[in-house]
Amino acid sequence: MPKRILICPLDWGIGHATRSLPIIRLLLKADFDVIIAADKRPYALLEREFPGQKMIRLPGYDITYPHDSNMVVKMIQQTPRLISRIIKEHRALSRIIERYKIDLVISDARFGLWTKQVPCVYMTHQVMVKFPGRFRCLESIFYRLHKCLINRYTECWIPDVEGEPNLSGDLSHKYPLPRNAHFIGQLSRFTKNVNYQEPQKKGFQEQQASPPADNITNYDLLILLSGPEPQRTIFEKTVIDQAMKLTSFKTLILQGKSECSQDVMLSENVRMLSHLPADELNAAILAIPLVLARLGHTTIMDLSVLGKKAILVPTPGQTEQEYLAEKYKEERFFYSETQDDFDLQRMLDRATEYTGVEMHEVDEEAILKRTQSVLILGE
Repeated sequence: MPKRILICPLDWGIGHATRSLPIIRLLLKADFDVIIAADKRPYALLEREFPGQKMIRLPGYDITYPHDSNMVVKMIQQTPRLISRIIKEHRALSRIIERYKIDLVISDARFGLWTKQVPCVYMTHQVMVKFPGRFRCLESIFYRLHKCLINRYTECWIPDVEGEPNLSGDLSHKYPLPRNAHFIGQLSRFTKNVNYQEPQKKGFQEQQASPPADNITNYDLLILLSGPEPQRTIFEKTVIDQAMKLTSFKTLILQGKSECSQDVMLSENVRMLSHLPADELNAAILAIPLVLARLGHTTIMDLSVLGKKAILVPTPGQTEQEYLAEKYKEERFFYSETQDDFDLQRMLDRATEYTGVEMHEVDEEAILKRTQSVLILGE
């Protein structure tokens, strides 16, 4: 009887769900029985990517981001609710394990999914958490607290490489790693070897201002919107306004809303879709010359696996994205600007000065080896 594995991505943005895709595909290919536990947009995305797969609604943390960049204060205000949600998911895990006879739990950055009943894996690229300005003295304290949490799990998987170049920098390389931590290489749902043909019929209930362009790869610029609200919507309004003014550029905007089905022409040069399946998005990124995106770690892994150039805008107040923006800029990998200073024409002009970075695709053997190793510990 195949081992049953529970996969649980965090609900802060969509990146935790998308970087779970290659792990889920790999485990299914290796004949494991996979159950997915998620909520909201991650649930909708994974349900679309794996139709017919067993899904469980596991409420997320429902953290909201500020309209300004004062993220530390906002997080302090939400700490009581966050702790309450963690306690609830920790209790729910025991019931899920008993009901579904789970053999292994893989948590993508969900803090409460550890137990002594079965082996549990915690996946994160942020062993340490970046703090801004005057709060920087808290980094070592929170590193120690996070390390204590990580040690409750059987293993910690870090989606990055140990040496140079790497994509997480200080986030997983500055401090000594927990004793149970292992680098597993880059995680991406994409591959350079894709054979894509535009489907005859779209899977969207289309709401159009005018007929859409006939091919998702026939554009000059691809804009990927992602991340938590309200900043995702704030940024969407900014990029739409500026993209529509650049009439010489054909632009495709993806909203990152996996729960919606919209395909609309905003103008003669700008088309907006709510979401694309992984294979279509893979083809679009490869074919469209330039990508503009948020600076989520998952997005960077996707771009590096495909060897794509990109321009990046960190989410305001998200300190790890702001840190990575500076890191990649200094290394001449990706040009970036803050959301407040965002000027699309200027970013397009300067993007050519940056090389991008190319990393290896998913190391399937390493991930399967770690999975088998953890399962053996539970026997």
